[in-house]
Parts: sequence; C-alpha cells; structure tokens
Amino acid sequence: MRKLLFIGVCGLLFGSQVKAQFSLSGELRPRTEYSHGYSTLAAEDQDPSLFTSQRTRLNFDYKMDLLKVAVVLQDVRMWGNQAQQVANEEKATSIHQAWAEMNLSKSLALKVGRQELNYDDQRILGNVGWAQQGRSHDVALFKYAKKLNIHFGIAHHETGNRKNNLYEGPDAYKDLQFLWLNRKTDNFNFSVLFLNNGKPVMEGTEQKSKYSQTFGTHVEVPVDKVAFTGHLYFQTGEDGANKSLNAYNLMAEATYKVSEKSQFLLGYEILSGTDYNQTEENKSFAPLYGTNHKFNGFMDYFFVGNHQNNVGLSDAYLKFATSKNKTAFNADVHFFSSAAKISDTADNYLGTELDLTLTQTINPVTKIALGYSQMFGSESLEILKGGSKGAFNNWAYVMISVTPKFL
Repeated sequence: MRKLLFIGVCGLLFGSQVKAQFSLSGELRPRTEYSHGYSTLAAEDQDPSLFTSQRTRLNFDYKMDLLKVAVVLQDVRMWGNQAQQVANEEKATSIHQAWAEMNLSKSLALKVGRQELNYDDQRILGNVGWAQQGRSHDVALFKYAKKLNIHFGIAHHETGNRKNNLYEGPDAYKDLQFLWLNRKTDNFNFSVLFLNNGKPVMEGTEQKSKYSQTFGTHVEVPVDKVAFTGHLYFQTGEDGANKSLNAYNLMAEATYKVSEKSQFLLGYEILSGTDYNQTEENKSFAPLYGTNHKFNGFMDYFFVGNHQNNVGLSDAYLKFATSKNKTAFNADVHFFSSAAKISDTADNYLGTELDLTLTQTINPVTKIALGYSQMFGSESLEILKGGSKGAFNNWAYVMISVTPKFL
C-alpha cells in the first residue's frame, strides 16, 4: 500500500511537469568582516572589530502557464548572538518573499505579496542584495508587457489595531505608489519612473501622511565598445518636518571595453544637499529604497542608513573590472565632495576611497569573495562624521556564497 501511495504521489508531482515546474534551491552566505572606520571615521584610540554574519535562504518556486508562485524563507544572524541551546522563540525564520503572479491576459499580470522591487540600476528601488537581510515590500504590482513595459505598484501599511488608522512602523512609508515605463531595443534602454511616497507624521493626536514625489529617467545607450548610462531624478513635495522638498540626483557613466573580459568605467554622480545655514527648504536628495551600497563606495559612508537630509554628495569615480577563467578582480576609486556648504570655512572635499574586490568561483554553486577598502578622509569628513581622518580607516571582508539547487 505504501509503495502504491509513493508511486501515486510521484506520478502527481512529475507526471504534470509538462505544464508545471517546481524548483527548490538555497543560499548559505557567511561573511566575516574586519572594521576600523566602516560607515564612519574611527576614533584615534578605537580598536578594530571582527564579526561574522550569515544569510540562509530556502527558495520555493512554482511555475505554470498562467501562474507563478515564490516563497523565500530567510534566517539572518550574527555568529554568537544566539545561544547554543535555544528554543528559537525569538530567533524565528522570516519570510523574505511570498508572492503569486497571475496572468490576467496575454499582456497583463498581477503580482501580489511580499516581493523584491528591482528597477533599472536600483538607485531608487532595489533589493539591497549586499545586506544579509535584503529588502522586500508588501505590494500589489500590475505588469503590462509589450513593446512598452508598464509596471504600476501600490502599497498601504497598517498595524494590527482595527480601532484606528495609525501606522507606527517599522517601515519608512505608510503609502506608496509607483509607475515605471520602459522601452528596450538593441540600441537603447529607456525608462521613466514616478514614485509617490507617503510618510506617517504625528501632528498632535492625529496622524497625517507627508507625501514626496520622485520622478525621472534612466537611459542606457551602447555604442560599439563604449556604453553610456545615466539617470536624472527630481524630488518635490514635503519631508517629515513639513519643509518643502526640492532636490535632484544626476548620474552619468561611460564604460569602455578593453576586451571581452576587461573594462574601464568613468562616472560622476551628484545628489543635491542642503547648505548648513538653510532652514526653510530641504534640498537634500534621498535615494529612498535603492541598493545604495553599490553606488558611493563599499564602505557605506553615504546614504546607507546615514547622510540623510545632509549636505548631499558629489562623487567622481573610476572603476576597472577584469576576469580570467574563474577569477574576477575589481578596483574602484571614488573622490567625494559635499554638494552643499558644510560651513563658512570648511572645504567641500570629503575624501578618497579605494575599493578592491577579488572573486573566485570554486564550483558552479560556490564562490569566495575577498574585499578590502580604505578611506582617506578629510577634515570636512571629520566635521560631518566625527572620528579622526588619521585613524587609518579601513575595512575588509571574506564571504562564501553557496547556492545549491536541490530540485
């Protein structure tokens, strides 16, 4: 009887594979980091830190003609933060993604649930893949796909209290709507993004949403061995302090292919800021929900949980990437300045950062990455961040990424 039952279950699972597919995969990513000046300048007498964090994921994917479903279970922890003998009440596995995408017609689909949002270069909306926990949203997403791709997303957050309409976090927005238009050909990739962001603010006993609007365009144009990439975004509306918002973000890059496996990238980005003595208007651009780690240096001095509503940033950078067989090497250098005045006497130059990365593929599902970064800060960076520019501010890591496919 058991054999017949087993054969029947196998027939149900594998006999229908012509129309449906199920896959089960995982990810184990421990990363050990050495830090002496990561994110902010170290003090002269500060000791370096050494710690290991780990991401563990289990990915369930189901696909058929009219439906896609994905569930991603995730556990993120710091080695040593959990006792060896634990009942796991407070360290439970979380849901990173849990969504279903239904085809409403040949061109229109609806994707609902907890999901990652990745658009263009991920400056405004990205999954923050470097962070062990990543980022995902509870959102309903309408997707129209033809020559012009159109995505419309809407999210509304509440607490579990049905007696009021208050939202007290933990996310930064209570309401979010965005519209993304994209046209891609062999000669160009052009996108337009409109995003309406509603942040909850208490005014006395009443909660109100302060809305800001981010809108702009992203462009990619390949020309022979050179590829040009750029984006331009504006922000308007109100911030959480009832100040009018008037900010912008401009980025331009040119990538030159030396060979099939080597290239140089020259770029410049500016995120507008607010002068130290400006009190009536907020001119500081906020990249909101993007993958900010990939943009302004790997040491995360700017816009990674910090540097908000500040003097902005001007970043001129040069990057080199090459690979051979199973080894890849990257070298980046950033020259940072403030986009607005720090003070009457302070210089705008903030510092120079050097980022080196070496990645080795061990086998099809295993990679080891090594990284080293050095920040050469200035006195102006000391004013903004504190700490000491002479404290030898550096950061290094080793990360193992294992991504097995079980089914």
